[in-house]
Amino acid sequence: MTMEKIKHKIIPVNGLNMHVAELGEGPLVLFLHGFPELWYSWRHQMVFMAARGYRAVAPDMRGYGETTGAPLEDPSKFTVLHLVGDLILLLDAIAPNEDKVFVVGHDWGAIIAWYLCLYRPDRVKALVNLSVPYYPWDPKMNLVEKFRSLYGDDHYIGRFQEPGDIEAEFAKIGVKEVLKNFLAFRNPGPLFFPKGKGFGYSAERAPWLTEEDLDYYVSRFEKTGFTGAVNYYRALGLNWELNAPWSRAQVKVPTKFLLGELDLTYHVPGTKDYIHKGGFQKFVPLLQETVVLEGAAHFVNQERPEEINEHIYAFLKQF
Repeated sequence: MTMEKIKHKIIPVNGLNMHVAELGEGPLVLFLHGFPELWYSWRHQMVFMAARGYRAVAPDMRGYGETTGAPLEDPSKFTVLHLVGDLILLLDAIAPNEDKVFVVGHDWGAIIAWYLCLYRPDRVKALVNLSVPYYPWDPKMNLVEKFRSLYGDDHYIGRFQEPGDIEAEFAKIGVKEVLKNFLAFRNPGPLFFPKGKGFGYSAERAPWLTEEDLDYYVSRFEKTGFTGAVNYYRALGLNWELNAPWSRAQVKVPTKFLLGELDLTYHVPGTKDYIHKGGFQKFVPLLQETVVLEGAAHFVNQERPEEINEHIYAFLKQF
């Protein structure tokens, strides 16, 4: 199975025309990408799983790539309820005879996968999530306030809140430079974006990313801009309001969790203790394994594809 065999479809879903990449036949594995990525982030995993008898499906998520129809001017249409709705209706359309599917998520895709499993565990056979653990609903503060209190106003999540603001900064830097710098980020500390100062550095292209790969991302983001992608962050406060009914709820789907040792998510204060000292297991009781990949950073599925492929396959073939 090779990349060239990947089929591309546009499927009308939940008011969108959703672009879906697909390869292989067999039990469906739904791959969910994060920021600032595309279905393309899963190219290595799709080829690997398709060669082993699975049907690998990776959409461009709402607001990204060749998925069109999202109301970009309205961040309130980018809540996790909308995003999970997109996926349930996508599964209804492409796999009407499969009650449950396998799900693999990274970064924002992992967050959406957690909520998919929280809201609709009846649709998920097993989950492999990368980079972002499940965090229970916090009655005291939403994530935007939490990161502001931890890191101040220059932290990227706070800087992403004002519509149009970060887009203007990205426009000055240029799409290629923005993507090159994000994808090469290996600092285990927080990502700051001081107003008017951009990244404050220019990274080399990540060694795991070919020029052709980078061009693929650049060509799509040049077409769409970054508003759709950044709207996920702008809906964080609203997600917090809407998810109050799931206070203290558990994710009850068999799960494996993977992340890079240098991933910025792993170094948020309190996260290591939460992951390794029982908190995570309490809220994801069917968590079977957590793997921290030594020396790997945030985009671990692209940086270390062979290892990630083997981890996904070893877990999913049990079911």
